[in-house]
Amino acid sequence: MPVYSMTGYASAQHSTATSSPASLDGRHQAPAQLGLEIRSVNSRFLDLTFRLPEDLRQFEPVLRERIIASLKRGKVEVRASIESGHAGGVPEPSARLLQRLNSAQDSIKSWLPQAGTLSVADVLRFAASEQSGTCDWSEAVLPLADQLLKDLLEARQREGERLADMLKDRLAQLRSLAAQATPLVPQLVAQQRQRFLDRWQEAMTLTDGASLPETARDRALNEATAFAIRIDVAEEITRLNSHLDEIERLLKKGGEVGKRLDFLIQELHREANTMGSKSSALELTHISVDMKVLIEQMREQVQNIE
Repeated sequence: MPVYSMTGYASAQHSTATSSPASLDGRHQAPAQLGLEIRSVNSRFLDLTFRLPEDLRQFEPVLRERIIASLKRGKVEVRASIESGHAGGVPEPSARLLQRLNSAQDSIKSWLPQAGTLSVADVLRFAASEQSGTCDWSEAVLPLADQLLKDLLEARQREGERLADMLKDRLAQLRSLAAQATPLVPQLVAQQRQRFLDRWQEAMTLTDGASLPETARDRALNEATAFAIRIDVAEEITRLNSHLDEIERLLKKGGEVGKRLDFLIQELHREANTMGSKSSALELTHISVDMKVLIEQMREQVQNIE
């Protein structure tokens, strides 16, 4: 199963001829176009928003059901529009509409003499509403919505593949850094152990052997052991590699893995922080910083995975 991003966009259009009253006057029926678009961005849950004209408001419940069946997470916005395709982009009002508007205007002015007169823009708006509202979109909306969801899923899948490739690249870099850190700790422990023993021998020279040699030597070795325990990051590296293995497994599995990936990224950050706090060498500090930079890059991208 592929990895899906929560970011995507798709749009679709459907054209049909209206059965407007204008056709009663012998004029050519003006086509109308239905436009649907859907866009989604990342979100912790599935958050749906619909912006539909009144003529399509009845389809919102079924559109909601189909989206919920296809998507699991994301802030999703669905927009729809209906446009009448008139020559020059100007709808032509029918004689019947003009008669109704004139009659309504006379009736209103008889009661409200101060009411304004209808403008040409007002008449054209009523004409556009009349002609677009006579279309029956019941057979077009659902097939168009199905095509729209298919295109959106394909867009989210393509984006998800790019995110997965980026994450795999960062995983490889983190494994390389972990491999570089692994041999550093034994070297640091050996160096510190030798440093303690050198200090013990210097102390013996200054005291002319007055103190018990074995006791001082044991104390130096104990300090070296405590130091080794304090800087040992083998456990952190082991857990870090385990988290990297789990992230790689989830990317191969695909599906709804975004929340689990987000949790594992937090754990990676915790291990890198612990490595940095235990660091007693500049090389190990640099490795910890580089790890945290890579992990932060992964965290930003994981936020977009469904």
